[in-house]
Amino acid sequence: MDYKKAGVDIEAGYKSVELMKEHVAKTMRPEVLTNIGGFSGAFSMEKFKDMEKPTLVSGTDGVGTKLKLAFTMDKNDTVGIDCVAMCVNDIACAGGEPLFFLDYIACGKNEPEKIADIVKGVAEGCLQSDCALIGGETAEMPGFYPVDEYDLAGFAVGVVDEKDLITGKDIKAGDTLIGIASSGVHSNGFSLVRSVFTITKESLDTYYDSLGKTLGEALLAPTKIYVKTMKEIKKAGVRVKGCSHITGGGFYENVPRMLHDGVHAVINKDSYEVPAIFKMLAVDGQIEEKMMYNTFNMGIGLVLAVDPADADKVLEAAKAAGETGFIIGKIEAGEKGVTLC
Repeated sequence: MDYKKAGVDIEAGYKSVELMKEHVAKTMRPEVLTNIGGFSGAFSMEKFKDMEKPTLVSGTDGVGTKLKLAFTMDKNDTVGIDCVAMCVNDIACAGGEPLFFLDYIACGKNEPEKIADIVKGVAEGCLQSDCALIGGETAEMPGFYPVDEYDLAGFAVGVVDEKDLITGKDIKAGDTLIGIASSGVHSNGFSLVRSVFTITKESLDTYYDSLGKTLGEALLAPTKIYVKTMKEIKKAGVRVKGCSHITGGGFYENVPRMLHDGVHAVINKDSYEVPAIFKMLAVDGQIEEKMMYNTFNMGIGLVLAVDPADADKVLEAAKAAGETGFIIGKIEAGEKGVTLC
């Protein structure tokens, strides 16, 4: 008996590392002091000496059951973008700049080409957020995961000068709410998605005119990364007062997270066009409207609270970053919470 006969192929692990190196190399920043394959990743703090009060911000998350669709479609090169997005978007919400990312892949069987595909997506997410992929772990766990399945999670660390932290404390009645468009369902609510649609290769490969693509393509679309958008907004001289990443729990859970006591968010549902995939989910799943807004992002991945005088600047900055923004509501005095009307 040996480790390979027990289900763990050490040689496959070595091959995975070799195959992923070219993708990892693309994400390097000058501050990275170590090479892939070491026991830890080192990142220089030299750049932050000019900040008044450099403050670390961090985020951690996984892709969730969206991975089940990747397994069915045998498409593993985009879920890594989702993993990075879920972490770095949270950092961007605090006004931070993501610096580095580490991933964790657990699988039933280490197939080097598949692992490299996953890491290719992680590297692409890091490139989109100017974040270095400085390390990670691939754990082969036979008997714990099915041989053709895996889990993917990670975490990111960023930095912000304390004076530039976005905390929501300055939000006041009269402020404007701006929504930045999502790419679709992103990486939340997929347990409900999988209850509505039949998750087979045939059903996911079915083309729908209303979607302009197959169901699988619409559902597996990677989560938008908003790091560059937030940088453009800052470059435009706008002080973002509050920022909410619309993830699990939709609008009802996430918008109040950026508010303080005494202010209430009012969002106009007709201020933008809800993407077709959400309309299909609601109809096919017979899901009531409030549950849709309490589960999904409904086409808005990021909600910003800004001074009304800055609204046009924010929309222009989002466009410059390649994103679409909408004025979706306002802040009123009242009990902390959100109303959709």
